[in-house]
Amino acid sequence: MSLKNLSVKNKIHKQYKVKLNNLRVNQIYKKFESSFNLDKNFIVAVSGGADSLALAFLTKLFALKNDLNPKYYIIDHKLRKESTLEALKVKKTLNSLNISSKILTIKGKKPQNRIQSFAREKRYDLLFSECKKFKINNLILGHHMDDILENFFLRMARGSGLKGLVSLGKRTQIQNINLIRPLIKFHKKDLLFLSKFVFNFYVDDPSNYDPKFNRIKIRNFIEQLKLSGFDMKKFHLSIENLKRSDQTIRFYVEKNKKINLMINQRKKELILKEDFFDNSYEVVFRSLSDLIHLIGKKQNPVRGKKIDNIINKIENKRLFKETLGGCVIKMFNRTVILTKEH
Repeated sequence: MSLKNLSVKNKIHKQYKVKLNNLRVNQIYKKFESSFNLDKNFIVAVSGGADSLALAFLTKLFALKNDLNPKYYIIDHKLRKESTLEALKVKKTLNSLNISSKILTIKGKKPQNRIQSFAREKRYDLLFSECKKFKINNLILGHHMDDILENFFLRMARGSGLKGLVSLGKRTQIQNINLIRPLIKFHKKDLLFLSKFVFNFYVDDPSNYDPKFNRIKIRNFIEQLKLSGFDMKKFHLSIENLKRSDQTIRFYVEKNKKINLMINQRKKELILKEDFFDNSYEVVFRSLSDLIHLIGKKQNPVRGKKIDNIINKIENKRLFKETLGGCVIKMFNRTVILTKEH
């Protein structure tokens, strides 16, 4: 490293050291550092909200201390007329702490319904594309403790099963990309403090207060529970207990796939033995869902009702040939065969 580059790096370190002189900032970072044990480069999604700006600061500091070179992306959803100006302001704000970032813009016609779902799907499409382009397998997201409760009640309102209720974990994987949520044990109030103290700025999206969105209805419902005296720690404890139950089911799902599955390499087929379906319904459901996702290579898993329909036909020996999630599913005697749809 040249003397000039070393001087620039030392200057950046000094900027962060000044921030760490604050006791509360230092405590938050120490907590973050103890659980964020990556030794490879990563991509950070920055929305401009308080949680994502706090995440940007924490990950950049971690990267400086561990000689990593993360990439930061701001998504311009184009859902509001102010979005582009806000994205530019977020970029400028990050740059004030030597965090280089790039704005990714969602293009195309916006839907009239399911706006937030549309925005989330497009956001992940753009971020996954960048991960694959640079061969980076770790995508860092800013979800925190409040998001766990919101996700739990939102999924409950949709009729989700156990897997859906506990889906927001510290680490999940989609398309071989690790989705890592290092702030999952952090309270929103700490992230608000950090964003204000470090940047003196964050985007306050008005859609976060619009009750036409289900997520905001759930957020208001949780606030009412708090005001009524409910202990949120008990809800979190219930979610942790459900996660343990989910881990048990996952164990049996992996076991089922291991011992009741054959692979025909020549024909590129997965052959499910009769015993594959001689398990509890949840184990069969998840096992089949995993394999359809594996073979079909679609971004999103197939919806539960469609899996239910296939399992019902298999149980009643009424399955002949079905196409689902990019897979062709056929039943031959007492076995089920999965191949990729062409």
